[in-house]
Amino acid sequence: MAFDFLVPIEDKVLAHCELLPNQAIGRNTYIHTTKDGLPVLANATVAIFGVKESRNAFEKKLENLDVSAIRLQLYKLMLGNWDTTIVDLGDLEEGETVEDTYFVVKEVTAGLLEEGIIPIILGATQDITYPAYRAFDGIKDMINLVAVDSRFDFGIDDELISSHSYMSKIITDKPNNLFNFSNIGYQSYFNAQEEVDLMDRLFFDSYRLGEIANDLSLAEPVLRNAHMVSLDARAIKASEIGFSSNFSPNGFTGREICAIARYAGISERVMAFGIFEMENNVQCQQLLAQIIWYFIEGVNYRIKESPYNRTDDFTKYNVPNDEEELVFYKSLLTERWWVEVPSIFTSHTKAGTPALLPCTEQDYLDACNQKIPERWFKAYKKGFN
Repeated sequence: MAFDFLVPIEDKVLAHCELLPNQAIGRNTYIHTTKDGLPVLANATVAIFGVKESRNAFEKKLENLDVSAIRLQLYKLMLGNWDTTIVDLGDLEEGETVEDTYFVVKEVTAGLLEEGIIPIILGATQDITYPAYRAFDGIKDMINLVAVDSRFDFGIDDELISSHSYMSKIITDKPNNLFNFSNIGYQSYFNAQEEVDLMDRLFFDSYRLGEIANDLSLAEPVLRNAHMVSLDARAIKASEIGFSSNFSPNGFTGREICAIARYAGISERVMAFGIFEMENNVQCQQLLAQIIWYFIEGVNYRIKESPYNRTDDFTKYNVPNDEEELVFYKSLLTERWWVEVPSIFTSHTKAGTPALLPCTEQDYLDACNQKIPERWFKAYKKGFN
């Protein structure tokens, strides 16, 4: 069984937990220990595990990811007003080959997904996104993947999979379960024009760093539509992460990246969350612990709502257009917006029911001014290709 490859939490982390107050996360997490073995997964909400595999790093790492140090920072944070059960499964060491590690990551992630538990994957390199994505095989037919990243990570033709090229593997590998890919926070000077053009040709969504930084709420509907979120820590600016040479002077601030993580947690669709490309310094470890905290905070405040299930809780707006009448819904409870897209893949059981695409109020206002929202147009075109 794949879970047998998980290594228990180090004794120094367990000793640290004994000194924490009762309200700390470390005192309220079910932990994989040498003495007691793996925690019981029944009723778990989220499950944390580390992946130390780094042999496919684009920039070769001089030292292994210190997941224990991240735990030390996470465990001492205080619980929110949560009704969330947290388990920590320990770590996966490097397998005999990279493919061996990928296989175990896939199996562990799939096992958690089948139990309805949200994996929080702490990976040394972002290519771990690939086996985590493959874990959805046989569990969910079509996947929406969101990367919070300064790069698209398509790589070049025939390049072996790496932390800078894993997306090419996801796009081309069979079975092709990827319905949509969205990038939040890309920086133009890190991406070749061919990559930008490819995003457009595939009708994928991309949002520049400045665009999101100016209005963080733009990230919310993107993450609301995601099944898996992959966060590259290199999307964070260097001064926030400890001035590592692998990080850029430009990037998200600590506040912004935590807000994005909370949006990801609130999304009732997000089934897996990964954080990758971390550095072994205290400032980075503290920020990463806070990112995890905000994600779990979001999970705790999820609200499952759909205009098709409780019509009294929504206001419906029909917006005539020259080519198509757009139908928008606004939640009276959360003030979130959706728009119907007639053609895209839908999991609704009623035949002919349009799919609901999360959107913003600005999309509605644009439609009122006879401007088709770009997110609607891309989803509509994708359904016919």
